[in-house]
Amino acid sequence: MDPGEAAILESSPRSFSRLFALLPQLPAALLGRMNVIDHVRDMAAAGLHSNVRLLSSLLLTMSNNNPELFSPSQKYQLLVYHADSLFHDKEYRNAVSKYTMALQQKKALSKTSKVRPSTGNSASTPQSQINMMLANLYKKAGQERPSVTSYKEVLRQCPLALDAILGLLSLSVKGAEVASMTMNVIQTVPNLDWLSVWIKAYAFVHTGDNSRAINTICSLEKKSLLRDNVDLLGSLADLYFRAGDNKNSVLKFEQAQMLDPYLIKGMDVYGYLLAREGRLEDVENLGCRLFNISDQHAEPWVVSGCHSFYSKRYSRALYLGAKAIQLNSNSVQALLLKGAALRNMGRVQEAIIHFREAIRLAPCRLDCYEGLIECYLASNSIREAMVMANNVYKTLGANAQTLTLLATVCLEDPVTQEKAKTLLDKALTQRPDYIKAVVKKAELLSREQKYEDGIALLRNALANQSDCVLHRILGDFLVAVNEYQEAMDQYSIALSLDPNDQKSLEGMQKMEKEESPTDATQEEDVDDMEGSGEEGDLEGSDSEAAQWADQEQWFGMQ
Repeated sequence: MDPGEAAILESSPRSFSRLFALLPQLPAALLGRMNVIDHVRDMAAAGLHSNVRLLSSLLLTMSNNNPELFSPSQKYQLLVYHADSLFHDKEYRNAVSKYTMALQQKKALSKTSKVRPSTGNSASTPQSQINMMLANLYKKAGQERPSVTSYKEVLRQCPLALDAILGLLSLSVKGAEVASMTMNVIQTVPNLDWLSVWIKAYAFVHTGDNSRAINTICSLEKKSLLRDNVDLLGSLADLYFRAGDNKNSVLKFEQAQMLDPYLIKGMDVYGYLLAREGRLEDVENLGCRLFNISDQHAEPWVVSGCHSFYSKRYSRALYLGAKAIQLNSNSVQALLLKGAALRNMGRVQEAIIHFREAIRLAPCRLDCYEGLIECYLASNSIREAMVMANNVYKTLGANAQTLTLLATVCLEDPVTQEKAKTLLDKALTQRPDYIKAVVKKAELLSREQKYEDGIALLRNALANQSDCVLHRILGDFLVAVNEYQEAMDQYSIALSLDPNDQKSLEGMQKMEKEESPTDATQEEDVDDMEGSGEEGDLEGSDSEAAQWADQEQWFGMQ
């Protein structure tokens, strides 16, 4: 696609005043005998692209699960509308894929069948578009009341504007109130019985009730025609991530991208999770693939930034995070990446600004608060950290994550050590497998030199999962009780999970020196006699540096 053509097609009126001048004083569009395709068509004509994309995706999934639900011509129309919305979002490769599917669908139509021309109520086009744009702008500016009013006006004219529904829910409008605004269309348009459950699910999402949100979306995804819908799978992956269930989050992201190889949304979180697990090669491959799909979205830059961050190249991560924010100022993951890079570079006050902005955009995401609290602790602002942790505990409820976060701050003050222990015990009672709680409890047991208790805790946590940090800490505890051979095994397992884990490597090297100093001396003598091995190591280092240079050039060119 020629960039010039794209710019022309995506151009919009220069000022809101010109758009308001076009507004006719018209009544809301009557539902009449409209079917769901008519609603998609009218939203497309109104320029509600994000709403068209979401609804058409759900309807196409229903069509795949039940081919008799829509006629061949209706499915063709849905594919075209979905492709148009992808094109508007600059996901050109994905749009090409959907346009190709639409053409194949059209060829399958009989020669006598014709696609019905668009005859919807186009007179409402300027008003619906303007209201959606106004709602988003008001929301970004923090003006909630006018934003709610504008979103409601969009729904009054287009009751199936799902992105407007999400906008209202994100502004704390009750799910029951939002559902009431769609009741008429649910009762008059066939095959929309899932919509009320969908609204209920995302109401839970925006109130931070991750558990009920997961259960509700799972019921939709498994028991309805929406099975294998990419948007629902992406939402599930994000919810598992917010709940601290990284294993299921990764599984759902992988399932979603298998269904849609051009998927971009949510891939920044997926890349972050892979990087945390030490799967840097997979992160690098993901970044390259996303850049091939589109370099006009924040996600590929964030994924590349995660690769740099977990390779301890913080200045590079900072640049890539800034580039992602430039493309999408609402990218929470980009703000977190840049904030973390600034924090690790010692620029704590700048990092705090980014974490606060992330909290404003995603007040239900615990990792945003974690980043800010880490900054407070890094600058010895324990009081501010304690105030923030208590606020999170009260706002998001007493769950394993908030209990652990509050305990983390309590561990920094000798006066609140006992409180930290109580909080961690409560967290582990709720979720014995919650890794962050296990790590903090192990840290507390280490301070108390209760190594046998720590070993039992870690073995129990590792019984049903494998994690680099847990294996490494278990190795440390085993060294403390002189179980050197098993400690070495645990360090080896940790390094197999994350070859870049420096602490595991240091633990292993320290134990080797202490265990057999004589053997170490003999090995050094042999190394002195064999110069060829030293040259080989140097050559390997040069080769590795050259590979990194190639990657620098690749990412810099995108």
